[in-house]
Amino acid sequence: MEKLIRVPGFSLRQLLYFVTVAETGTLTEAAARLHISQSAVSMALNELERTLKVQLCIRRKAHGITLTPAGKQALQQMRALLRQAEELESGVSGEGDQLSGRLSVGCYLTLAPTVLPPLLQGFSALHPALTLDFEEDTGDRLQQRLLDGELDLAVLYDMDVRPEMDRAVLFTRRPHLLLPADHRLAGEPSVALHDLADEPLVLFDAPPSSHHTLQLFQTAGVTPLVRHRTTNFETARALVGRGLGYAISVQRLPNDRTYEGSRVVSKEITELPETTVSVLLCWPRQVAQTRRASEFVRYCLENKPRA
Repeated sequence: MEKLIRVPGFSLRQLLYFVTVAETGTLTEAAARLHISQSAVSMALNELERTLKVQLCIRRKAHGITLTPAGKQALQQMRALLRQAEELESGVSGEGDQLSGRLSVGCYLTLAPTVLPPLLQGFSALHPALTLDFEEDTGDRLQQRLLDGELDLAVLYDMDVRPEMDRAVLFTRRPHLLLPADHRLAGEPSVALHDLADEPLVLFDAPPSSHHTLQLFQTAGVTPLVRHRTTNFETARALVGRGLGYAISVQRLPNDRTYEGSRVVSKEITELPETTVSVLLCWPRQVAQTRRASEFVRYCLENKPRA
């Protein structure tokens, strides 16, 4: 005899209210986003905590809400349940291969300008009923947001990727040097890091790129003179363009001009001729992919983006 499935004592609406409160940080903002009264949100939270027999958040006047450890753990599971419920609704009511609902994709900062636009345009054209959102962030934060259920997928460099992630390789690139166009070595086909050891380095300091860059120097046996640090890729290029240093980049842009119009040149690294870095599409291994996410993965693999 099959075991009867017990109907949970909470509703999807209550889960939605709690997730919205967790994302907005206050009952007032959550109520505004949900277009309901603050008292309705508060009552739903009370009922949810009573049903689950656990305190999910601490409410402080003028300071918003703070999730308890139990609330943080439950948040990820609630997001997954809401996605599955949305998937069930769209799967039952949808027609043919048409996708609907919402898909959230994250992308590493420097990859976003060249990788995201063609993927968003192409996939959205195939599935106009789907809402495709994107977020740009550093590699470590994107992975945490995947594990927290804030994102469905993320485009990352294959650097410091957590073991909890499943992945598909989109393409590979070789790291290269960025030099000002009037640099003494600008005419060379490749440049050795040893020849730049006494010159200032402009370090792109957004994890995991900074760690990977310093590893490349270690592999080459060179200690760089880090003069400037920036979390903005275009700022790094602008500093190089003005002759304030050189940089290492994996991203290759079709435009060799900075925002100011200065020209920079790309050069292969003599000591690292075989070094490559893969660009990945990642998702949490323990979370079942929605049909929206799996179709996006398939589309990306069939339409390899250029970096």
